[in-house]
Amino acid sequence: MNPGAKLIFTLSLLLGTITTISSNHWMMAWIGLEINTLAIIPLIAKSHHPRAIEATTKYFLTQAAASTLILFASMTNAWSTGQWDITQLNHPTSCLLLTTAIATKLGLVPFHFWFPEVLQGSSLATAMLLSTIMKLPPITILFLTSPSLHPMLLTLMAIASVALGGWMGLNQTQTRKILAFSSISHLGWMTIILIYNPKLTLLNFYLYSVMTTTIFLTLNTTKTLKLSTVMTSWTKAPVLNTTLMLTLLSLAGLPPMTGFLPKWFIIADLTKQEMTATATIISTLSLLSLFFYLRFTYYSTITLPPNSTNHMKQWHTNKTPNTPTAILTSLSLFLLPLTPMILAIP
Repeated sequence: MNPGAKLIFTLSLLLGTITTISSNHWMMAWIGLEINTLAIIPLIAKSHHPRAIEATTKYFLTQAAASTLILFASMTNAWSTGQWDITQLNHPTSCLLLTTAIATKLGLVPFHFWFPEVLQGSSLATAMLLSTIMKLPPITILFLTSPSLHPMLLTLMAIASVALGGWMGLNQTQTRKILAFSSISHLGWMTIILIYNPKLTLLNFYLYSVMTTTIFLTLNTTKTLKLSTVMTSWTKAPVLNTTLMLTLLSLAGLPPMTGFLPKWFIIADLTKQEMTATATIISTLSLLSLFFYLRFTYYSTITLPPNSTNHMKQWHTNKTPNTPTAILTSLSLFLLPLTPMILAIP
């Protein structure tokens, strides 16, 4: 792709995201979402591979339908209440339509069908954008409208997302699909606490974005697309592969690493809301995700040579250290000791 065109698409992506998260009017938020969609489509299709074209088509059709629902929900709400303010979502039908539209945009169950296929057809860099920055505008809209949403509907969608994200990730061999189902599972954790403590949803999203970006950057450095090639990536960058193992364990939510922080807070908050059964169910279902994270870490580092594989080992050379990856890896692993400071924030 032409560097100038890539720059324009990237700036448009940032513009759409900033427009949505900073707007208080439904039309401006919808325009930001549309700019985002139009900016990411050329980045998905840039390889001109048939799978990339298929992923682009699926993404466009799904996002167009979700944007139409958002526009229809906002117009219905404005017709009945006379308000275009995002925080003034009072019409019951509008609340239901908006929840459906945002769930489709995020990839929550049962509207998750497009997300793994689109990630599989994209490059690792584009898949990273789809898993992180493209989810910020819809989550912001959920954050602003959280007092008006239906608690039982969001709870059911959240539990289903955690269950299906873990279950469907068990038999995957493609790293992008594994991370796609990991994203669906984490979205379930974000959604289940949205009604009761929206700030925890944002905290979970920020930490998830840091950890997922670290993993995608690491996989992009070692050019790893399948679990079978993960077994030989230790020869290219041994230290980076070790940190990949730790980051995956952090993404799984194991203490004493950063990924344990949001799950700890969410379980504690659900218990305060007298939702102990829900907290127990979602914690138990997260063990499904833990299984494929552990399998991923086993393939990346714990499998010792010589191992039986048909892939040629490519020995590492002296490469320039990647500063952003090192910073993000540190944040993905060592933020848990900052918990007292985070709790002190009003």
